Amino acid sequence: MINKRYCMIFLGLMLLPSLIQAGEATVIALHQSACQFVEAEGGKQGYKADSFQACEKFNARTQKERLSKQHVLTLKPGSYVFRVYNDDVPYVLGFWLRGEGLGRLTLPSASGGGIHVGEFRDYKITLEKGEYLYSCPLNPTPDYRLVVSDTKGTP
Repeated sequence: MINKRYCMIFLGLMLLPSLIQAGEATVIALHQSACQFVEAEGGKQGYKADSFQACEKFNARTQKERLSKQHVLTLKPGSYVFRVYNDDVPYVLGFWLRGEGLGRLTLPSASGGGIHVGEFRDYKITLEKGEYLYSCPLNPTPDYRLVVSDTKGTP
């Protein structure tokens, strides 16, 4: 009986660091609808697209204006989990977060796919100071800006 108790305590102590580490990450929820990330554009815009090609055509016409009104995501350096949802897009989606410009070579990145309608995926990353872009190459969406800085307004 004592051996089982010590085994349970030992296992609990072994798992404790991973539980604490997981608790340190901030979860950022991002929702995808047709051709867009909802939060970046201030809500669902009611776009209709049933294919990758439909979003490409739509973005070619509207992306410049939409990005001029984008809600830039500003975060502090640290550990994050980007929880990306497929709200209503009838095909499989993904997520790609990367540095902007030369930062693409030096800043951390996260990417993946396989998000079916009604599902979500988590993308873990430790963000450093700098300017980033995020998008879905499968939806496709515009490249939305994300700024990581110690204080608001300066990367």
